[in-house]
Amino acid sequence: MKAVRNVARTEKDAQVKFKLYDPSEFHVINPSKKTRVGNPVGYKLVPAGTAASLLDPEDPPQKRGAFTNNQIWVTPYNQTEQWAGGLFAYQSQGGDTLATWSERYRPIENKDIVLWYTLGFHRVPCQEDFPIMPTVSSSFDLKPVNFFENNPILRIPPNVEKDLPNCKASASA
Repeated sequence: MKAVRNVARTEKDAQVKFKLYDPSEFHVINPSKKTRVGNPVGYKLVPAGTAASLLDPEDPPQKRGAFTNNQIWVTPYNQTEQWAGGLFAYQSQGGDTLATWSERYRPIENKDIVLWYTLGFHRVPCQEDFPIMPTVSSSFDLKPVNFFENNPILRIPPNVEKDLPNCKASASA
């Protein structure tokens, strides 16, 4: 397996639908800020659990929730674009959603951007879930990449014997 670097230049390029068997992490970098070694500074998104929508694309709830068509979307920052499912998601017809904004194919390279990450889970209930359903969760990690010139943990002074707890048998007989 080989790591592949793709640079997304437009919103369309940055739409990502996860593949089940491909390990993935996604870097968002600032190409104008580099470390001494020459690596660009940025963040990496490491997905954990995720799910895709099971609804028909023409189903009204799916039109409103079209942001579930991809797990990652990137748009240029726009103060009016705040809710992936539209301002009033239950009343939306799908015209004011993330999927609609992304159809503009706006450039995102060297712009202030918003990364939208869609996560979720599919769940089949069982009898132990009644009357109180257990907690179900999904997550991801957003980690800094190349922020430091070296590993910051190496700055901690080493333990020396005088710093360690002193455990001795008591003098009682």
